[in-house]
Amino acid sequence: MENSLLHNVYNPDVLSCIANLSNDEVFTPPELANKIIDLLPQELFENPDTRFLDPCCKSGVFLREIAKRLIKGLERQIPDLEKRIEHIFSKQLFGIAITELTSLLSRRSVYCSKYPSSPFSAYQFPEDKPQGNIIYQRINHTWKDGKCIYCGASQSEYDRKQELESYAYQFIHNLDVEKVFKMKFDVIIGNPPYQMSDGGGTGDSAKPIYHLFIENAKKLSPKYLTMIIPSRWMKGGKGLNDFRKTMMNDTRIKTIYDFEDAKECFTGLHIDGGVCFFLWDKDYNGKVDYHFKSLDGSTNHSFRFLKCDYSETIIRDFRQSSIIRKASVDKTKFQSIVSARNPYGFNADFFNTPESYPTIKISDGEDKTTIKIYGVKGKKGGAKRVSGYIKEDTISKGYETINQYKLFFSKAYMTTSTVPPEIILGTPKTICTETFLMIGSFKTKSEAENCLSYIKTKFFRALLFYNRHSLNISRESFELIPLQDFTSNSDIRWNSPIDRIDKELYSKYGLDENEINFIESMIRPME
Repeated sequence: MENSLLHNVYNPDVLSCIANLSNDEVFTPPELANKIIDLLPQELFENPDTRFLDPCCKSGVFLREIAKRLIKGLERQIPDLEKRIEHIFSKQLFGIAITELTSLLSRRSVYCSKYPSSPFSAYQFPEDKPQGNIIYQRINHTWKDGKCIYCGASQSEYDRKQELESYAYQFIHNLDVEKVFKMKFDVIIGNPPYQMSDGGGTGDSAKPIYHLFIENAKKLSPKYLTMIIPSRWMKGGKGLNDFRKTMMNDTRIKTIYDFEDAKECFTGLHIDGGVCFFLWDKDYNGKVDYHFKSLDGSTNHSFRFLKCDYSETIIRDFRQSSIIRKASVDKTKFQSIVSARNPYGFNADFFNTPESYPTIKISDGEDKTTIKIYGVKGKKGGAKRVSGYIKEDTISKGYETINQYKLFFSKAYMTTSTVPPEIILGTPKTICTETFLMIGSFKTKSEAENCLSYIKTKFFRALLFYNRHSLNISRESFELIPLQDFTSNSDIRWNSPIDRIDKELYSKYGLDENEINFIESMIRPME
């Protein structure tokens, strides 16, 4: 029956099934792999001398799909199918697996056998090449001060027994690829691992590593480089500032497809900030053919340089460009009054693990020697805001703002939301844990309230939303937002209703009707 369960769920391609599984690694569906391969000049598949490298093989899908195209494209030059397959597998397709398991899976996908020197392989490699051209060798991290010097992995997390995976990926751990394979490559393609635990923060934190694959690939000087990676690098990300600057100034990037929702590429997978794939062409020098798909499903296309004069990050949705440019006329930015992470030296776990702070007693009562501290208590998903009182002399930093008015802005909220969690008005003798960023250091309550009114405007939240890339925001997230005068001398009437303040801000920065409508359609009001 056409509507039977079997008909609805059956998937003839095992790699599609694997890509749809929930797992730690992000496997590439065949359909997506082919879209990425489509970026390449298709004449490459008619050239028997083109060499392809996937330096981060997981399922082998890229090499498998490339093999299909080569088998068809080389039909004229090498009519005999058996000889054509022999040529393709032995001289054109190469891979470096990320783990022992993925090496077996990749060889099974490409060669039809986990052991390509066996008689069951589509092409039988000689016995001295039992891995074929898809190699894997377990190597160890190189530790210094508790972290790997190549990938930044935490020694406490990844210094493992020999029988366990080390996740020391060969391609980014001082592997001389050209020496191993004794050749140069025309095309480097893949879906690299995205992150490693570096043991930082208040627990294990995620350090991006995908950029290391791109940087090492460029060092090999291929004709073409194409990879799919998280889009977070465009706006921020831990340790990605130098990488972003390099990419923004690299005029060899020819094409980018950018998806704000990762589910457009990976079914059922959420990745903060979405994903993108790109084509880097060594001989190209010009603007980027940029395709962007937003969370609401709308698409826009632009042809432009990634770097512009009015933003230190990449403008993904080009419809935002004119708004950001007009707001940039004010050179003093709101981020100048936003604190760095952990403004008072109390970690996010302060209320959850008071035993970690044996010299500090949290009380419910206030007296002349105490100050109020805001934080959260409970596990992720069920954490609630709480407060308590501690002795003022236990504070390690941030003394200069203790007796000022300020705002406490939650460091975390959904990337898809344009409305932040409730903002706390901090009076004198109040501080916060690492859960919040501290905004301002105001002499009067009215200045703090005026700043809060600004934050509630659609204008402010649109510019913040345009620059967000992950669940956690930082001081840099506010760099597109112009700073205002919150005193009684301001050119904005802060005691007006929020929608009236928005109109004044739209007028101040010369936004036209289309720009206003764009903001109004995307940013919902705050209560």
